[in-house]
Amino acid sequence: MKTKLVKMDALPEAGEIIRAGGLVAFPTETVYGLGADAMNSEAAARIYQAKGRPSDNPLIVHIADMDQLDLVAREVPPLARKIMETFWPGPLTVILNKKDEVPDGTTGGLKTVAVRMPSHPDARALIRESGRVIAAPSANTSGRPSPTTALHVLEDMDGKIPMILDGGPVGIGIESTIVDMTGEIPMILRPGYITKEMLEEVAGEVRVDPAVSGRQMPEHVVAKAPGMKYRHYAPKGKLTLVEGDTDKVVDKISRLAKEKEREGFRVGIIATDETMDRYHTGIRKSIGSRENPDTVAAHLYGILRECDDLDLDYIYSESFFEKGLGNAIMNRMLKAAGYHLITV
Repeated sequence: MKTKLVKMDALPEAGEIIRAGGLVAFPTETVYGLGADAMNSEAAARIYQAKGRPSDNPLIVHIADMDQLDLVAREVPPLARKIMETFWPGPLTVILNKKDEVPDGTTGGLKTVAVRMPSHPDARALIRESGRVIAAPSANTSGRPSPTTALHVLEDMDGKIPMILDGGPVGIGIESTIVDMTGEIPMILRPGYITKEMLEEVAGEVRVDPAVSGRQMPEHVVAKAPGMKYRHYAPKGKLTLVEGDTDKVVDKISRLAKEKEREGFRVGIIATDETMDRYHTGIRKSIGSRENPDTVAAHLYGILRECDDLDLDYIYSESFFEKGLGNAIMNRMLKAAGYHLITV
């Protein structure tokens, strides 16, 4: 299969591919998605095949208008509707009880469905052009860092899908927050740009699922949301996070990097704008500024992919405070590192 990398003026052809049960990668405000007709079980199966994704890892259904919610959700509780009205369109996914018409292949066999309305105009334009609701996980090989540019998608999906819509670099850079609204109290199943504190301002009490807030790989988890159960976002080299006092972190990373270099390995260091100049070994990359977590989120997956391009054997990264957006950043980095964390 030849993969076309095209601009957004190819929307009519992209819509036709979706209607025919094919796959199209497209930009959202979070990361690039790999889209297919959410109501077509064979199309959903093609997503899993292209990504090499476990079939019990549910897909997120993307809608362009509130009217489309009725196609997939059995009911919408008043609190869920209040949250949607506050944060949609935007980087928030809501889990609801699904209608029987939604294929189990889209929901990973669950009786719930994950839904979001992206704020990226090109994403909503594709949904409207296709006349379908679109199931779309991130458009990368399963387990690899998510794609934040069309070229990232091409790197992973070339020859596997017919079309990639190039809408330029994404804005946020990490996947949407996922909140389960099937119980009495909202439960965060994946942290993201919409933080717990932001949700609490609207919903009152909000809880975080223990499976996504721990420091170890969760075991025996039923994956109610993407990213709960499996290692994700990982570079090819062995990534280790180091947390603690800044001076001690810089010293520890420097010593670890020097040791591996003496052994003949290619070593990378992921630092911040504030600490870059304090490292004098390894291949150094700044992920952004601690004073502006948005820059860290935006650069995270791109930096991990650069580490792959550099054929690094070992990568050492500073950790981040687990509050606000930092919680989502650390969630992704812990998964990318396989929960390999050193505290100093």
